[in-house]
Amino acid sequence: MELELRHLRVLCAIADSGSVGRAAVALGFTQPALSTQLRRIERLLGEGLFVRSSAGVELTAYGAEVVSQAREILSRADALGRRPAGGAPAASGALRLGVTNTPVVPTLLDALRDACPDLAVSVSSVYATGELLALLEAGELDAALGIDYPGLPLRHSTALAHRAVNTVPIFVAIHAGHPLAHRVEVPLEELSQDTWFVASDDGVGWPGAFYDACRAAGFTPAATHEFHVLDQLQSMIARGLGVTAVQPTVRPADGVLVKPLAGDPLWQRLLLLWRRDRVAPPVAEALHHHAVRTYRTLLAQAPHLQKWVTRAYTPAHPQAAVRAGRDRPPAARPSADGPSADGPSADGPSADGAAVARPGPSGAEGPAPLRADGGTTRR
Repeated sequence: MELELRHLRVLCAIADSGSVGRAAVALGFTQPALSTQLRRIERLLGEGLFVRSSAGVELTAYGAEVVSQAREILSRADALGRRPAGGAPAASGALRLGVTNTPVVPTLLDALRDACPDLAVSVSSVYATGELLALLEAGELDAALGIDYPGLPLRHSTALAHRAVNTVPIFVAIHAGHPLAHRVEVPLEELSQDTWFVASDDGVGWPGAFYDACRAAGFTPAATHEFHVLDQLQSMIARGLGVTAVQPTVRPADGVLVKPLAGDPLWQRLLLLWRRDRVAPPVAEALHHHAVRTYRTLLAQAPHLQKWVTRAYTPAHPQAAVRAGRDRPPAARPSADGPSADGPSADGPSADGAAVARPGPSGAEGPAPLRADGGTTRR
């Protein structure tokens, strides 16, 4: 058996839906037939790609890498048939892009300017993903970069499409002189007496996801302030005035340490959303491709994330260790590109299985984080 494009589409469909059964429906297979196909693909690759459980499936660390490469191959294959006659640029025209609080934006715009010089991008900065979604639905934006959370997938009308850019753990920023500054990972429950700076309601699940995680850890924050201006926030944390949840790509200011939370109780997914009637497929492809590459670079430049990756994932078998070490930098091991929806069910109105399933902070079910069946094992 040789790996073909149809096999790659199977892997993407399963990753996007979070379930072999749902992927089978999307592809027109029976579930047993698709399960058999998946086993054959995994045998061919020599390593498990998904973790199975009663709740569905999720990508292993190696699986995330395979699916990321599969999406790129499928994107290039699909683009072959979409190249305009005469060699005209595929990504062109005007694009109204809405963005939330993400460090991707400056580098993404720079990459789009170089790669798509005929694409005129105008940017609107909006804090809440819920507001971005409303602007998209109303036709006031063409595309947007937003966020959702495992167990709280973004839902929208059929006028919109979305793809995941990545799924990453949420870290905590603390003062360099904090009593827990020496810890490699910080248990959430040991921050119960700290003052928390909590970002305001984003309309899609935050700060609810944070408070759910606190309740699961056995406490309610002793004191909270609503705040989301990152520069001022870091200044206050550097003065020891409190702690806050942050994206793993954040660059800590002097006097601030960024640490992973023990057990990874909080995760978030970065999404690209767009209007089907306003954004041509080549433009959507260009946006997604450069967003994924930009975020991958940012993740590789975050030393606190790379330390987490090194601790969190270790090959279970010698053969996997050889594969992990050969032409594969540590930065590529986590689900850095996330389950980026590029497969058959990617553009669904509410691909609620697309987020990487994690054990929810409120006790929700979910498979063990990124543990491979014979691949990589979470320590």
